[in-house]
Amino acid sequence: MTTKQLIKFETSGEWVEGLKTSISARDFSPFIVDEPRNLGGTNDGPNPVEYVLGGLTGCTSVMIGLIAKEKNFTFQGVEFKNNATLDLRGLMGVEGVSPHFQSVNFEAIFTTDESDSLIEELKEEVEKRCPVYNLIKDAGVRIQSKWYKK
Repeated sequence: MTTKQLIKFETSGEWVEGLKTSISARDFSPFIVDEPRNLGGTNDGPNPVEYVLGGLTGCTSVMIGLIAKEKNFTFQGVEFKNNATLDLRGLMGVEGVSPHFQSVNFEAIFTTDESDSLIEELKEEVEKRCPVYNLIKDAGVRIQSKWYKK
């Protein structure tokens, strides 16, 4: 058994007004988290669940890059499309209704000459090792994932 190798991540934030918050990570310019107008925000930035979906795309992309290199899997590009549903009743405090995603649909569309079976192998390994994918899956959210060539 190997020794744990923990890495720490940090963010900070400051409420701006209404439903808007400014978030900082490392030395990057702050980014805004807000809600669309129809949910009471000012629509000045993505909302938290949109950032989670973006985090799923970004994390999957990083893991594809790392694992593709390990497996000598070559690709010229990959596009991502995803969407998620949640039940607003959970946000409103209805007992027994989870406020997190009910389901996530995720697509990775490759520009590659690799076979469908190698794409499937890459998918399985990425899904096993991607932190954000597993965070969502371990919350009990159903993730439907399709990986294919253009």
